[in-house]
Amino acid sequence: MAYRVLIVDDSEIIRNIIKKAINISGVEVEKYFEAPNGSEALNLLLSEWVDIVFTDLNMPVMNGFELVDNMNTQDLLKDIPVIVVSSEQSSMKIEDLLSKGVREYIKKPFRPEHFKTIFQKVLGG
Repeated sequence: MAYRVLIVDDSEIIRNIIKKAINISGVEVEKYFEAPNGSEALNLLLSEWVDIVFTDLNMPVMNGFELVDNMNTQDLLKDIPVIVVSSEQSSMKIEDLLSKGVREYIKKPFRPEHFKTIFQKVLGG
């Protein structure tokens, strides 16, 4: 099964690295969507079908915490798996996100194998 993946990060370089890591991991992707912040990600999520979201936390306009909170208030979005990819060190913030339904946390820097494991665990692929 091929997935539709949204990558949310204010760094285009990091978005490209995540795409490359997913490709290296062997996961089949039908289409990548990208957004530089949570606000653009929300707009995209309301217009496109997405199977999984990978988001950074610290971004301008709308950060990853706000994105998760906004997704949780919308019936169409609250069940989409969200994976945080961040250098955030605060275990309290990470635990808070997990309690809000975030499925996994990948700490930067990461290895491509992390993504294959995440897809298998979260989507069964």
